[in-house]
Amino acid sequence: MRGTTLSVYPLALYRQWQDAVAVSQAYLAVGVASLLAVLAMPMLARHVPRRWLHSLAVVLYLASAALGIAGGALVVGALLCAGLGTAIAFVCYNNNVLDHVPKDQLGRLESLRMFCAGPGWAAGPLLGVWLHGLWPGAPFVLTGVAALGMLVAIWATGMGGVRVGPARGTVSANPLRYLGRFLGRPELVAGWFMLVVRSYGWSIYMVYIGIFAIEAGLGDQVGGLTASLASCGLFFTPLMLRWIHRRTLRTAVRRGFLVSGLCFLGASLVAGLPWLSIALLLLGAAFLLLLDLCGALPFQLSVRPSERAAMSAIHGTVRDVSNLLTPGVVWLVLLVGPMPAVFAAGGVGLLAAWL
Repeated sequence: MRGTTLSVYPLALYRQWQDAVAVSQAYLAVGVASLLAVLAMPMLARHVPRRWLHSLAVVLYLASAALGIAGGALVVGALLCAGLGTAIAFVCYNNNVLDHVPKDQLGRLESLRMFCAGPGWAAGPLLGVWLHGLWPGAPFVLTGVAALGMLVAIWATGMGGVRVGPARGTVSANPLRYLGRFLGRPELVAGWFMLVVRSYGWSIYMVYIGIFAIEAGLGDQVGGLTASLASCGLFFTPLMLRWIHRRTLRTAVRRGFLVSGLCFLGASLVAGLPWLSIALLLLGAAFLLLLDLCGALPFQLSVRPSERAAMSAIHGTVRDVSNLLTPGVVWLVLLVGPMPAVFAAGGVGLLAAWL
């Protein structure tokens, strides 16, 4: 569902303003709102059953589809609703995983999840851009239908049940208190930082490669094509998991950050040859997929049972902190440099995580 509009949002926003900085400002505003929503989740979860929270996320997806169909400047509202819906749904999903999946099965679950998501993420971005070319509202109609299907699935399967947060007194609903406990656990902080940088790399790849292609004269289909090609790697996650099992988790995570960081830096250096630059970014995306498969495990394996609700909220901030960090960094970079400098900034961040 999300894959269909993944490459459509930056394309639609760039067409609206013809300015990459304005696109970054829109993503920055959405990042702030999504982060606040995630931080409020523990307080909501104490009073609202998880199934209803998950349903709220779907309602936001439906609102996003409606605003996207309306088009024009309302696409910013569509992006905002999609960001909020994703933030809430992600926390609900992570809570379900930590409640019902044993720690020794987390790696297998992540591999299976990514493999099953492969068709949607592989076909969605290219399909979305193609549909957008036929009629700008078409991709949002598709996501609206998918959101309805998701809502039916939540209630038909009993996902989330009537479960609410832990009893009063076991986990604080005050964000400052659970953030304090998080900051007091260095292994959680390190795992969270690696997840933020991984998401930062993906945000640069998914949002700005399409704008780079347009400015380089390659057309507006390239963004969707590269997003789909990168997502095709999801079909190889079982092979990646075997490779990880023959090595330590630390080795796999460091290899992913190192190679993806070098590829992003290389792409900025050869930007005068845009197709070569895009090829390097695509190679870097393959190693970001490796990080998708194993990068969350250091954080998840460090969570104690008594901390699940609070740390799920912290884990849910990863995407939103990245969505806040990425456009902010890009905004500053574009004030002093050209678009290829954005990929260099991505490479620096990935190499920092490797170090």
